[in-house]
Amino acid sequence: MEAPKPTAEAIILHNITKRFPGVLANDRVSLHVKAGEIHAVCGENGAGKSTLMKILYGMIPYDEGEMFVDGKKTRFRSPKDAIAAGIGMVHQHFMLADNLTVLENIILGEEPAGRLGRLNFKQARDRINTLGKAYGLEVDLDEPISELGIGERQRVEIIKALFRGARILILDEPTSVLVPHEVEELFRNMREMVSRGETIIFIDHKLEEVLEIAERITVLRAGRAVGTVKPDDVTKRDLAEMMVGSELPAPGAKTTRPSSQTSLRVDNLSILDSEEREVLAGVSLDVHKGEILGVAGVEGNGQQELVEALLGIIPAIGGKVILEDEDISGWTVRARREAGIGYIPEDRHRRGLLLPAPLWENAMLGHQGMPPFSKRGFWLNISGARRKATECVEGFDVRTPSINVAAHALSGGNQQKLIIGREMVMNPRLLIAAHPTRGIDVGAQAAVWEGLRKAREEGLAVLLISADLDELIGLSDRLLVIYRGRIVAELDPETVTPHELGAHMTGVETTDQGDAGSIGTGDAGSTGTAGLITAPA
Repeated sequence: MEAPKPTAEAIILHNITKRFPGVLANDRVSLHVKAGEIHAVCGENGAGKSTLMKILYGMIPYDEGEMFVDGKKTRFRSPKDAIAAGIGMVHQHFMLADNLTVLENIILGEEPAGRLGRLNFKQARDRINTLGKAYGLEVDLDEPISELGIGERQRVEIIKALFRGARILILDEPTSVLVPHEVEELFRNMREMVSRGETIIFIDHKLEEVLEIAERITVLRAGRAVGTVKPDDVTKRDLAEMMVGSELPAPGAKTTRPSSQTSLRVDNLSILDSEEREVLAGVSLDVHKGEILGVAGVEGNGQQELVEALLGIIPAIGGKVILEDEDISGWTVRARREAGIGYIPEDRHRRGLLLPAPLWENAMLGHQGMPPFSKRGFWLNISGARRKATECVEGFDVRTPSINVAAHALSGGNQQKLIIGREMVMNPRLLIAAHPTRGIDVGAQAAVWEGLRKAREEGLAVLLISADLDELIGLSDRLLVIYRGRIVAELDPETVTPHELGAHMTGVETTDQGDAGSIGTGDAGSTGTAGLITAPA
């Protein structure tokens, strides 16, 4: 097949092939992106999306194929080359320095120089303010990044790319940590950019968002492009089948009711951060056997501190943690884990896995002092560890040729299934699941949801923390909202909408009715009332 003749299209990738040792990441992938359009790229984890975008952004070289940018054949050796060609990229994990201001982050590496080589901050401010007004991306340039919310940080990343002259913008999973109104704002910004001639490549797992915002959608599967479609011509089900060969998963109906027996009770828990600021303020909640208690909140409102306090990673300045009938408030992390607290961390790479280590070693992390992984609590039982790892891999459909494979060789979805399997085979009394489906595709998402449903039906108590509002609403028996370190509302998953939930998460719903820290300690099976209370600002 002959290469297409260069046209007015902003991007043409033709028969791009990229090989890694033992892996064919991109297999003759072709992608045509028209100038001035929003073009979505979808696919499972491991389908080749990230590799293709890293090639386009100059982060890795391709082995075969051709690349055209604005009709000109090119090959980038580094992101610097891509930026010079007008391509910018906003990564899923933001590349911002928390200790610098918005202005300093935007100009970092592109500092405008005045006379005698001195920084011209006025010129930078004027240019950034002009960009912000033109694209609806106004930000406070003097605010420290550490004080910004997720949506504001994302705006800074986009302005940073535009400041560097980007006309073609790659957005990698930009909505993964946004609440509904922030997604709407992002989409308004994207449409404004396109109306002014920019081109956007949009990487996303949320198919309803893809169908809403994209003008065309290219689907990758197993390293190949399986088709490019228009949103008006397909449904979510069609896209899911293109991506994974099966129907779009849903959290599903609840078939059992929670027990009246409490597995976890948290009473008036308070936490200070390193600067002596209260990040959890008198939080109380309970989780019953056979119940999934969902906790919703914009990131940075105390969810991480709540999880770390329950695990014993950080100390509390007040309050109690009761596991069934035992006060474990003063227990170590190891003692709490051995007492039956399972944990799915929000960042599987930083907190959940040793990426260079084989699967059989990863399958015992957090449990290595317990049988069958150890003998007498001191000696490693390799045969027992390998046996349990095999049980985990087979029982939770972790797709790997061997338990000797290093964890980094697995796709994100299979890494997540390994972590969930590792926790579940140890028969925990309580499972803390923090963002269990973040960054995984619809196929792996369905497997995780099924695992949580099955655990619930078998009587396990699950504390679910997630930024996916459909996941929270679909899986939870009760829903709590955390805002500025307080539990501010208990909502009914049967009646609340994502937009209503998002309003509580951002403090838009404000009905001050007293101590917001004491919600969520009712009888098992109670659903609460949507819009009950919210915390004071």
